[in-house]
Amino acid sequence: MNILVLNAGSSSLKARLYRVGGEELPEDPPEPLWDAFVDLSLQPGVAHIRVRSAGATIQKEFPCTHLPDTLDGVLESLWDGPTAVLKDRSGIHIAGHRVVHGGQELRESTRITPSVKAVIERLGPFAPAHNPVELSVIEAAERILGPDVPQVAAFDTAFHAKLPPEVYTYAGPYEWLENGIRRYGFHGISYQYTTRRAARILGRDLSGLRLIACHLGNGCSLAAVRNGVGADTTMGFTPLEGLMMGTRPGSLDPGILIYLVRHRGYDAAELNRILNEECGLKGVSGISRDMRQILAERDKGNPRAALAFDIFIHKLRCHISAMLPNLGGLDALVFTAGIGENSPEVRAAVCEAFGFLGMKLDHGKNADSPVDTDIATPDSAVRVLVVQTREDWEIARECFRLCSHATPRESCEQNPAN
Repeated sequence: MNILVLNAGSSSLKARLYRVGGEELPEDPPEPLWDAFVDLSLQPGVAHIRVRSAGATIQKEFPCTHLPDTLDGVLESLWDGPTAVLKDRSGIHIAGHRVVHGGQELRESTRITPSVKAVIERLGPFAPAHNPVELSVIEAAERILGPDVPQVAAFDTAFHAKLPPEVYTYAGPYEWLENGIRRYGFHGISYQYTTRRAARILGRDLSGLRLIACHLGNGCSLAAVRNGVGADTTMGFTPLEGLMMGTRPGSLDPGILIYLVRHRGYDAAELNRILNEECGLKGVSGISRDMRQILAERDKGNPRAALAFDIFIHKLRCHISAMLPNLGGLDALVFTAGIGENSPEVRAAVCEAFGFLGMKLDHGKNADSPVDTDIATPDSAVRVLVVQTREDWEIARECFRLCSHATPRESCEQNPAN
């Protein structure tokens, strides 16, 4: 079975093709047969594309402003040219898509139908930078691959679908909740993979573990996980809530926004731009959203870079601490995503604050930023893991789970949307 995974962002697209067989998937993620990356953010009006397979790599660029318009050329490289690994498009048996927001209706991965697409479209205002683009990519894939190829949607919100009411309900008028204004949580596909991987590294069953997973990239969030189920998370109605991020502020006093509207003349469009593009590490440092550049400038004595780092760590420590009481203890702290996997400085600064729990970091292991490894000392009361997130493989796993028989179209149709 060949599974195509399409992970669309607001201005980028990651695509991978996996070949799997047998009745069960391998424990370790296999290398993809083919992968592609499209980036519209490097140069206005220009798509930069890189495609790789086992034997070749091609890079090209062409005028483009709409991400789905790149899909024809990208997918064609699967069966034509130096990166071809298939005879033709019939070699793709299933296509899986990451969708950021599934709302209250789409609470697990599901076969994409017209009714599912209608919900994804209706939830566009909840995730305006993602759901509309992801829906356009789904429709482009349907057009290119044809009606006989099942399409599956995996939702970032699904992992958090079992949050208790006291966690997901905002302390506003009850009508907010009735109108869908509640905490949903995000990065769920990453959490689904990393928590299962963490249990395997520890040699334990997820059902007996209390974990706090730290997904730290340009977007940052935490998830408290008890017995394999999300118990709390830091992102809320939108991905703006919670931790300090690359260009987002995390949680703010809402009175700041009222002040900016009343006294500084800000409108919704300007607030949206600033909150999503000009805050966080970039906003405080004035340098970059990239933690590597922040640390380099901090080490040169730049006070704003130092402040940005210190705020980032302070927020992380505070939100981790807030999750401990509801978990009733902690078996492992898990770091994943770009910063979580690659920044020893961040991991060390976070863990230092939890020495009172008996958490002890092996600083030699930590400095090496190992993949899928326990970096705590043997006598640490809490394990500390670095796990490489594989959202693309988790989406492929969901496709396999829904459509794992010889005739993918028929098997998927046995699992319609709820």
